[in-house]
Amino acid sequence: MRILNVNDSAFRKYGKILKNHSYNEILEIMKNVECPKEVIYNPSVKELENTSEMKVLSNEIYGGMPIQIGYCNGHNNKLNAVEYHRDSEVNIAATDLILLLGYQPDITGDFTYDSSKIEAFLVPSGTAIEVYATTLHYAPCGVDGNGFKCVVVLPKGTNTDIDFSIPKDGENMLLMSRNKWLIAHEDAKIENALNGIKGINITL
Repeated sequence: MRILNVNDSAFRKYGKILKNHSYNEILEIMKNVECPKEVIYNPSVKELENTSEMKVLSNEIYGGMPIQIGYCNGHNNKLNAVEYHRDSEVNIAATDLILLLGYQPDITGDFTYDSSKIEAFLVPSGTAIEVYATTLHYAPCGVDGNGFKCVVVLPKGTNTDIDFSIPKDGENMLLMSRNKWLIAHEDAKIENALNGIKGINITL
């Protein structure tokens, strides 16, 4: 699969590079965070949220909205699923990593998605990007078999447990956590997920 750099013009459909600030405090903390063999996601990490960069992200990227800063770390080389939120997600690459991205309007009326539409982008270590709400994404992939570390910034409460009931029809069938709609590939065997990805489970 062709892997483009996020500096390529093709990335503009999915997001943009955030160039106005560095995130050195956050990146320094991430040096000491584990990178296990499996993929782990922690939506809210107090040490990351206690940095001065938390205020920059909240005020200047999210316009004063309350946010959370966490991370997704581990080893991965597969697509497995695509998800989206109702707002942008900020990723800060603490290592080189690859994002497999799609476009939400390509989801069909019966909530299937063709994996052949996925595009791959290298995010170099130290790069901060905004991933638009219309961009399908999931756990990053490592480069050359290495693990990855990715800081994940989202509105507060995103990806946490649902404590309310909604009818399980239409788009509601995709709602897996707060502000998280997901379509899985059957090979990934994600519990309670709708297996709507058609085509191969992309492997890098």
